[in-house]
Amino acid sequence: MSALWRRRRLAEATASWCERDFERVLRYWPLRCRAAQRPPGLSRLHDPWTVWLLLGGRGAGKTRAGAEWVRGIALGEPGFAQPPLGRIALIGETFADARNVMVEGPAGILAVHGRSERPTWSPSLRRLEWPNGAVAQVFSAEDPDSLRGPQFAAAWADELAKWRHADETWDMLQFGLRLGAHPRQMVTTTPRPIPLLRRFLADPSVAVSRAKTADNAENLAPAFLETVVGRYAGTRLGRQELDGEIVEDRPDALWTREGLELGRCEVPPPLARIVVAVDPPATSSRRADACGIVAAGVDEGGTAYVLADATAAGLKPPQWGEKAVALYRRLEADALVVETNQGGDMALQVIREIDPGAPVVGVRAMRGKYLRAEPVSVLYAQGRVRHAGVFPELEDELCDFGPGGLSGGRSPDRLDALVWALTELMLREAAEPRVRVL
Repeated sequence: MSALWRRRRLAEATASWCERDFERVLRYWPLRCRAAQRPPGLSRLHDPWTVWLLLGGRGAGKTRAGAEWVRGIALGEPGFAQPPLGRIALIGETFADARNVMVEGPAGILAVHGRSERPTWSPSLRRLEWPNGAVAQVFSAEDPDSLRGPQFAAAWADELAKWRHADETWDMLQFGLRLGAHPRQMVTTTPRPIPLLRRFLADPSVAVSRAKTADNAENLAPAFLETVVGRYAGTRLGRQELDGEIVEDRPDALWTREGLELGRCEVPPPLARIVVAVDPPATSSRRADACGIVAAGVDEGGTAYVLADATAAGLKPPQWGEKAVALYRRLEADALVVETNQGGDMALQVIREIDPGAPVVGVRAMRGKYLRAEPVSVLYAQGRVRHAGVFPELEDELCDFGPGGLSGGRSPDRLDALVWALTELMLREAAEPRVRVL
């Protein structure tokens, strides 16, 4: 950011506000943010962009940029387009995500406002209302039809690459952006190679900014930088999750995103059998692998459906046991499949102590991960496995798993749990490793 640009923007802002509002000048976001967080064409409101796509890594400042953009529009600050009546749509992956991150989060909309200008938040109405009359409504990408009817002049869409119904929700939003001379929308997301993001990148009316996690290091915990950034920097996952790059499938991966998309559905049919598979970590330390927890079922015709991914990191045995049993109960599953290589019978005992009556299938790996995963990938290629929903982290592992495992030497915890579940449901008679029912 040049000193001349700073002086020009400060002069314009100061001329627009009274002296008593000098605090607002000091809070003026474009003077304080990094270049990637500054709205495109800020000094030229008639720039042709209609979508601002901010691709960034974890903790790169995407949420803060989105919240400040909404604030600038709602308050009519210099350099921000001011929609009629300030009608703004806020769309998150779920309503809980929109509320906890976009609105109430530490970098969310409420946090970036001064006390006197802060909007009133009505969670029951899913509505923010500013003192000047500007209004923002909160929506969930899980319910695209909720965007039918309302109309807006601006929208902020967060973590779009994780949306369950990305295309449908985006399409419904476009029909509602019909106020003002030039409705605009901002998308903040950690990228994944989904078709909608690819279309954005090929569209000249989309302004693209990129932010890396390292760019925001001064605002991140040193432990995060040491453990997460230090571990994943330079890997395929790190390029996506830290550098904000769209990383395509590995050419030698057992799964492809195109294949997963072809086998996706929203709701599974009635299922003949459901299992929850657990791949326990070797330890419960802070640096331990995640506990893979994946549920799947099979219908009468022999087609399997992946139902849930409840994988979690940093859990002690009673915690991951509770999580697995809770999923087993919620889905009314028929069995829990637990790998016993890590911890042996201890892993089985964890489940028994939580629910003594739950049927438990203990499995032990006698072959390598790739050899165990390959027959399951063949089931996908045959069209015999479908995903009932979107499971971004699991699908990232599938499309990054080749003969050498995952990039960066990470443990494929979600993939392992998936393989155990589908092996139990569809390959058990011919399965290796051997399976014993306890």
